[in-house]
Amino acid sequence: MTHSSSYQPPRKTLLIPAQLEWFQTSETHKLIVDYIEALNESVVGAKLSDDVEESPSVKAILSILNRVEDIAKATPPVENSSSRFGNPAFRTFYDTVSESSTKLHEEIPSLPREAIPEVSVYFNEAWGNRSRIDYGSGMELNFLCWLICLQRLGVLQETDYKALVIRVFWRYIQVMRILQSTYWLEPAGSHGVWGLDDYHFLPFLWGSAQLRGHKYIRPKSVHDPEIVEEYAKQYIYFACIQFINSIKTASLRWHSPMLDDISAVKTWDKVNQGMIKMYKAEVMNKLPVMQHFLFGSIIQYTGPPPPSNADFANDAHAGHVHPHPHLPSANIGLTRSDDQDLGGAGQKEVGWGDCCGIPVPSAFGAARAEQDKLTAGGALRSTPGTGLVGKGIRPVPFD
Repeated sequence: MTHSSSYQPPRKTLLIPAQLEWFQTSETHKLIVDYIEALNESVVGAKLSDDVEESPSVKAILSILNRVEDIAKATPPVENSSSRFGNPAFRTFYDTVSESSTKLHEEIPSLPREAIPEVSVYFNEAWGNRSRIDYGSGMELNFLCWLICLQRLGVLQETDYKALVIRVFWRYIQVMRILQSTYWLEPAGSHGVWGLDDYHFLPFLWGSAQLRGHKYIRPKSVHDPEIVEEYAKQYIYFACIQFINSIKTASLRWHSPMLDDISAVKTWDKVNQGMIKMYKAEVMNKLPVMQHFLFGSIIQYTGPPPPSNADFANDAHAGHVHPHPHLPSANIGLTRSDDQDLGGAGQKEVGWGDCCGIPVPSAFGAARAEQDKLTAGGALRSTPGTGLVGKGIRPVPFD
């Protein structure tokens, strides 16, 4: 790989539409898409239980992810029961991870010590936004870019690809679920009910690759609770469906219409192809997401300069195009030409925005608030993993 002679802390650069337009045809865009597609192909037909060789670098990364989980367990949420939004203890967790980051990276074999200040920024930002206590597809992209940096520095190899998805990325998702449920991380942006889930995209993309060519399971199987429970142990896609069902009431058709639409697609091949198209369109082609993207010497920006009249890099909200909800095409990510702009001051973009906007309560916080409201008089019962059940309760979406 090639990068500038000296490493540099990555920073935000994509701030205006002209820059985003350049990015779409850039080598960096191609680098990211090619990496996603290469990992995608590596897990076609794979199961989470498959034996896969874990290189020393992969083992070191898994150890780091375990350490992050330990930090979360050692940082319990503070009393915040009156709020459905993010728990302030997340900031303590975030700071602890950042303070430990250099030492953690020093445990990765063959990682140049001088590259750690640059590489670690992507790692630190992969856990959520410290000030807003939220998480979305932009933070997930930071984790992917962290892996890309390690790949370009020779720490990871093509032979690690399968393990990177079914071991490393899956472990990352497991840790993120702990953070989301512990600190009630708010969904970044306001895509809400029109997204795949409140937080993630890539698990559905690579998860659908696992199922390509499966002889028996069809996309419509996500509506069968027994199949979901059984195959969540082996397939990331079904594990994500199980997670959504565990914290939201009613059926998938009610609280996740996008996933419901996808379930009508005939084959997993077509679902997987649509996921890749959707990711490029709804994450990598949306300014509310990509305005947070970080460029350094390893993942480079060589396009038009950003505006010179403000210090954008040091202001979490400066220059932001704020997203808002829109109605997606029912056709799984093949085209979205009918997206509707619902208006709003300063909201010039639609899509999967990972930005400040109007706060969206955590599904965990919303569920707890609903449970507390309906518990009076013993009219409510709740069984873990089954949602809220009680006389006269009408299912409502929590996002």
